This record gives sequence, structure tokens and C-alpha cells, in this order.
Amino acid sequence: MSLKLYALALALGLCLTLRASLAQERRIPVSPNEVRLSYAPVVQQVTPAVVNVYAAKTVAVHNPLFDDPIFRRFFGVPGGGGEQVQRSLGSGVLVDAAGLVITNNHVIEGADQVKVSLADKREFEAEMVLKDSRSDLAVLRIKGQGERFPALEFADSDALQVGDIVLAIGNPFAVGQTVTHGIVSAVARTQVGITDYQFFIQTDAAINPGNSGGALVDLGGRLVGINTAIFSRSGGSQGIGFAIPANMVRVVVASAKSGVSTVKRPWLGARLQAITPEISESLGLKRPAGALVASVTPVSPAGRAGLKTSDLILSIDGQAIEDPNAFDYRFATKPLGGHARLAVMRGGKELAFTVALEAAPDTPHDELVIAAPSPFQGAKISNLSPALADDLRIDPATQGVVIVDIATGSPAQSLGFQRGDLVLSVNNAKIAKTRDLERIAGQQSRVWRITILRGGQQMSVELRG
Repeated sequence: MSLKLYALALALGLCLTLRASLAQERRIPVSPNEVRLSYAPVVQQVTPAVVNVYAAKTVAVHNPLFDDPIFRRFFGVPGGGGEQVQRSLGSGVLVDAAGLVITNNHVIEGADQVKVSLADKREFEAEMVLKDSRSDLAVLRIKGQGERFPALEFADSDALQVGDIVLAIGNPFAVGQTVTHGIVSAVARTQVGITDYQFFIQTDAAINPGNSGGALVDLGGRLVGINTAIFSRSGGSQGIGFAIPANMVRVVVASAKSGVSTVKRPWLGARLQAITPEISESLGLKRPAGALVASVTPVSPAGRAGLKTSDLILSIDGQAIEDPNAFDYRFATKPLGGHARLAVMRGGKELAFTVALEAAPDTPHDELVIAAPSPFQGAKISNLSPALADDLRIDPATQGVVIVDIATGSPAQSLGFQRGDLVLSVNNAKIAKTRDLERIAGQQSRVWRITILRGGQQMSVELRG
């Protein structure tokens, strides 16, 4: 047989073998075991660690009829209105065998009483350990129990890839513990507008109201995220759900275990802005990516490292940075005490900088509540420290007095002042310290000219008494 005929026969044989193999793959199953594909083993492993969270708070209710003495006498009700209990329902995840539960902060915000119901129907009271509004996470502890609870292990959410299969577990619409499955649709959604740290896992696993605080797990039964929000026009799942990555959850849980009441994160000391197509073109970039340094606080980790205005941050510890939100997340999940290495473009050249990972200094705030009759009555104000500026997302280089809380029903609330408003001037007088605002608020005035900074925008208003 010639060499050509031999090669032809060999190729024909391989083709027939491949066709036979494909035919075997397509054969009719002969037993139930050959068609059984189930997530049941993962679900059985995970569901004992997913809980229902019940929160209740008492709010004052004012009915104008209660002001009528005839109404009160006729119906036998006391004056001044009454109280109403508002309840909310969400989900949570046991992350420590001692009874630590992670959930969303918005599930338990303002609650007077919190209860946790386990998958086996047992119910326990829980106490608040730590709340972190910036990440919308809260940590609870089951009260008075010496037993060991089932807890989920954290996955490395940075290792998650688009297309990975995930399971979402929670209590949607209060129907009871429910499991749904889907894939990871995106791993770094940064334009969602839910929390300060805009960096979410997006999934098409069905997530509905009541799932908030529940678990998003991989097929190894490890926690990859905490379900926190849905995109919906109807109130139900439309295939777009968002979860807080496990690496951020891990930071909050570690803080709770250390016994602190607030989460301490690294402070950069620089204000960043996104790269627009126009800026990208002016810098000669192939595409708009990175975080542009808009300003640097001199006495800060960024200032000491040598960062300057107009520097473009490209990566942190080798992880590419797409925008300022991505940098904020990456930087915030770094452990305190070490250093981070930044790749920065300056003047067309790529440079390396080492930034210390340290918390923002928390200088004395001198907090006080404005009590004098004025537009600010009922507002709790504070001097602006680097730590407070970082917490409220305010440029630390800005001078002024910040509103940190507002009493319910106060004149300050009725006029629309908000937490985070920075008071710059009142009646043409510059406000540098809390005592400046307290002194001016105590002066009677028929006209109030007020300038504040909110969300980076300066606003001025004139109020007449």
C-alpha cells in the first residue's frame, strides 16, 4: 500500500471512530443516575447557615384628631398621638460558629428589636455588634447561646469569573427559605448607586424583596457575596441582581470580631475622578480607564508617597483599575498596617509608588447640637476631621462644619438639611468651627443667608423668618 493510500485509510478510520464516539454520547439514557444533575448536596450544606432576619422599630404617629379634646374624651385616647411598630424582613448568613450573622444594614436600620430565625425553625433574639452604612453591611450576634452554629466559609470573590454558576439563598416575599440559581453576569459593576463602595457582583439568579442580606454561594458551598439589591420596574426579579463581594464582607466581619464598633479602612488622602473620553484622548490613552488624581492632602499617605494632581492610577498591587469606584473598593479591602503598590502614569511615563495602609486620623470633632431657634435647630454638627471627611465622602481639604445628624421633626429637618451637608457661611460670616455656627445660630435674625456644600456642589439659599 502506498504512503498516500495508507494516510487516507488512517484518516477515514479516525473519522469513523469520532462519529462512533459522538453517537455514543448521544445515546438514550438507560438509568435515572445517568440523567440526574442536582445542586442538592450544595444546598444541604449551605442552607443551615442562612437565616431569616426580623427587625422591628417603634415610631411615633401623630394624628391631628388626637389634638381635639372632644375626640380624646369621647374615644378615651390620651393626647399627643400614639406609637406604631414597623417591621422589616430580610435574610442573613452565619459566618462564625459562635453566632455571628452578617446582613444588610438597610434590613435592620433603626430597629429596636432584631430576631433571627434558623432554617430548623428555631428563633433567637440578636444584638447589634457593628453597622457599616458605607458598605450597607451589619453584623449581629445571636444572644445567650453556648452552642456552635453552622457557618459558611468565605470564598475569594476576586477569583470569581463571568459565567460561573452561583446559588442565591434567602427568604423572598416572606415565603420561606428559597434557593435560586444562575450565573455571574458581571464581577465589577461600579455604576449602581447603592452604597459608597460601588463594586458589585451581578447575577441573573432570581433575587427578590426579602433576599437582602442572604447568601450568594459558589458550587463549593462558599460565600462569594451578600445579596443586596435588584434592578426592577415591577418589584420582582428581572434577572439583574447585585451582591456585595465576599472580600468586602470579610473586612466588616473581621472588624466585628476584633471588638471595634466601626470599620477602620485605609485612607488615601486624595480625591479621584473618572477618565472621560476627552481626558483619555488628551492623555494619549487607548481607552478611558484608570483613576485620575484631582487633589492631594499634603499630610496623608498619598501626599507622603509622592502622588500629585493629574497622576493617573492604573493599578493597585497588580490589579487593573477601571475607575475611581474600583480603586476605592480595592483600597478599602486592603489590611491596615502594610503597604500598597500603585502603578501611576505621569507625563506619559509609568511610575511606581508605595502607599502606607493606615486609617485616617480621627482628631477631636467638638460635636454639639444646635438648640437655639434658627434654621439649624435640631442639627448635630461637627468639626471636619480626616476620618469624618473620609466617612462622609467629603474632600478633606475643604474647610467648614459638617452636619452629622438631624433630629426628627426639627426645623433643620423640615428645611431639608441632610447628613453630610458642609456649612460654609451663614449671613456672610465664614463658618470654620462648630462654635462659630452655634454663636451665629443664637443670634436673632429676620433673614438667613446660608451657603452649604452638598455632594461637591455649592448651594446658597436665603430664608426669611
